[in-house]
Amino acid sequence: QVQLVESGGGLAQAGGSLRVSCAASGRAFSLYSMGWFRQAPGKEREFVAAISRSGSITNYDESVKGRFSVSRDNAKNTVYLQINVLETEDTAIYYCAATSRVSASTYTSPRDYQYWGQGAQVTVSS
Repeated sequence: QVQLVESGGGLAQAGGSLRVSCAASGRAFSLYSMGWFRQAPGKEREFVAAISRSGSITNYDESVKGRFSVSRDNAKNTVYLQINVLETEDTAIYYCAATSRVSASTYTSPRDYQYWGQGAQVTVSS
């Protein structure tokens, strides 16, 4: 069992940067592959980025490659999502998720994740 709490969302201007953090508690954090998803108003939840248990492998949706960066600090039980060159289309609730699955290094489907945070609102103004 792991509990996830996101922080660091907020209001930012287009072209700026923002970092969203996700702190985990419970079982050993390094046992979980982590993912970031987002859900904009009226849209389905979509995959953004994922990172392997060691942090050595990352995976991004094509739409955010080059602007988003996922990282983790297993000593701090925290995973991060750095968003650069913000766009108004980035406005959404950002969720972190954890999976104990070991068949792959990273996972892009929400169905692969067992644990979810409550979400952090990111709003980008033009």
